[in-house]
Amino acid sequence: MTADTDRRYLWGALIVLAVFAVGEAVVALVTNSLALLTDAFHMLSDIAAIAAAIWALRIAARPATARLTFGWRRAEILSALLNGATLIIVGGFLGYEAIRRLFDPPEISGSAVLITALVGVAVNLVATWLLAKANRASLNVEGAYQHVLTDLYAFIGTVIAGVVMITTGWARADSVASLFVCALMLRSGWHLVRAAGWILLEATPKDYDLAEIRDHLMAIDGVVDVHDLHVWTVSDSLPLASAHVTVSDHCFTDGHATEVLRSVQECLRGHFDVEHSTFQVEPETLAAHADLH
Repeated sequence: MTADTDRRYLWGALIVLAVFAVGEAVVALVTNSLALLTDAFHMLSDIAAIAAAIWALRIAARPATARLTFGWRRAEILSALLNGATLIIVGGFLGYEAIRRLFDPPEISGSAVLITALVGVAVNLVATWLLAKANRASLNVEGAYQHVLTDLYAFIGTVIAGVVMITTGWARADSVASLFVCALMLRSGWHLVRAAGWILLEATPKDYDLAEIRDHLMAIDGVVDVHDLHVWTVSDSLPLASAHVTVSDHCFTDGHATEVLRSVQECLRGHFDVEHSTFQVEPETLAAHADLH
């Protein structure tokens, strides 16, 4: 799936959500429903998230330069970090307002809340379907998807709140639904911020076990030791590796050092899907001499 295809799906979801968000905000203000207003704010954050994702996809496609040797691929991670932070900030603010309203619930039209929420469920189903067709292996696209998926759950909660208010007259159901939405926003936001943070800190990706990688490399004929092994990612789809590889002295005398290096690179490429790797090959005597110091 190409970046252009992903952008088309993202644009489709953005347009659908933008049209509905305007109408929902108007209904929320007229009916004084915090649940609908929360959903409207969340949808605005969805729209911003999708717009940021589209921007990041375009920027990330730019070629590498002498200064940016990996290009702009980290732009997608910054977009995902922004999406996560937005969810946390908006969720915290609306959660505070929901708690305040629990103690002083206003008059709310349950039928207006229910009808608007049902339309919101339909709109978010369409948006979720569009984003699910994009490449969610990208943390950038996944961030936008999580925004919209959380909004879908939020509208389902608002539907339930509307039914409760119509059947029982319990106005606090609106605030309870808002708290449910806020909890989802905080959870999704934290997940995105943590995932983007690990990449920006160049931590070892969770799918890679350094001990397992070292064992694979040590099994190659001629390899004596592997140290200073690092695996990290520039973006969620570009893993990198580097290490010092100590090989037997005879590999340098009989010309096999190059073959060992090729085997090490093929091992990482074949077993761990790491296309970009850098290794410093050292003779065994040099490693032993270094240990003495």
